[in-house]
Amino acid sequence: MVVTRRSFTFALAAWVTLGFASAGAQERFITVASTTSTEQSGLFPHLLPRFEQKTGIKVHVVALGTGQALDLARRGDADVVFVHARSAEEKFLSEGQGVKRFPVMYNDFVLVGPKSDPAKVGGGKDILSALTKVQVAQSPFVSRGDKSGTHLAELDLWKAAGVDIDRLKGSWYRDTGQGMGPALNTASSMNAYILTDRGTWLAFKNRGDLTILVEGDKRLFNQYGVMLVNPDKHPSVKKELGQAFVDWVISPEGQKAIAEYKINGEQLFYPNADQPGA
Repeated sequence: MVVTRRSFTFALAAWVTLGFASAGAQERFITVASTTSTEQSGLFPHLLPRFEQKTGIKVHVVALGTGQALDLARRGDADVVFVHARSAEEKFLSEGQGVKRFPVMYNDFVLVGPKSDPAKVGGGKDILSALTKVQVAQSPFVSRGDKSGTHLAELDLWKAAGVDIDRLKGSWYRDTGQGMGPALNTASSMNAYILTDRGTWLAFKNRGDLTILVEGDKRLFNQYGVMLVNPDKHPSVKKELGQAFVDWVISPEGQKAIAEYKINGEQLFYPNADQPGA
């Protein structure tokens, strides 16, 4: 058989193409749609190397607000969702978009604000009273405004406080449409109040004059859940690989890894996969 330069070049190109395709096929990875708090707190950079080393499965995280993360999964563009808005998660399940929700961990929200505390909310545990004082004083307040779990929690708290925020918000209330880290940066630059999850706050460096003013109210409890996206609805979902991630996160090994994540000796998340109704 005579091999011409042209036929050799074609064969080489075909071999390289097949080689890349084979390598791509061999790479095992999943896409996890999650919240900015799990990413920006540093939890995923802590967890994922452990999971990948154990299973050989790579994890691509798309960090969005909970609402956007669930919408991404609704389009079939994620294998797993790892979020923190129970009502939104249950709606996702009722639509047949998820297989089963598992509790993973919890932490809490805190109200952060300037040390000068113009609305005089510091020192108390009553988040509803604090928000009412912020609104009455019309002190600067930054909202994520992105349909995230934190944003939904904030809206629920305004409602519980009897504050119609859609009607009463003015120039003092700043919707950012941003993740937790960028929203905290905005609050720092404005010396404003903001509701944040404790994990992102502990990892946040650009605090400026901000400090925690209200914490400890049971209404500030922040639960996280994980779900495999329904492969019956979205055939592109990598069922076995995605389920392996879910199983690991709620396993004793995964739960231990979550508990071990700390910043300056302070634990950011508390595993509770052993509480089925959480």
